[in-house]
Amino acid sequence: MRVRRLTSTADFDRVRSQGQAYATALFVAIAARGLDGPARIGVAAGKKVGGAVQRNRAKRLLREGIRPLYPSLAPRWDVLLLARNPILEVKSTQVTPRLQQALRKLNVIAPADDEE
Repeated sequence: MRVRRLTSTADFDRVRSQGQAYATALFVAIAARGLDGPARIGVAAGKKVGGAVQRNRAKRLLREGIRPLYPSLAPRWDVLLLARNPILEVKSTQVTPRLQQALRKLNVIAPADDEE
């Protein structure tokens, strides 16, 4: 499944203002209905996360964490992932399950069979 990226400031602003948010200690996920087509993902890290190296690592962790979830993402969703400082303390393998939980809460991916 091809997943496009959210790149424009207008898209980021629209998702922030119209979307539903789910916060964890590691990140904030905000999801809003988008245009037709595959899901689009945007990743951001503010200066509170740290310097450029820390912000880039935080964004890399989020991008790699969501990669295995691409096939299960519902189409026509725009998702914005905002990194928080504690993400720098975890291993990359710990990010994917938390992303999956957040996206289930936001109904971007279907709930697991054992949760229904």
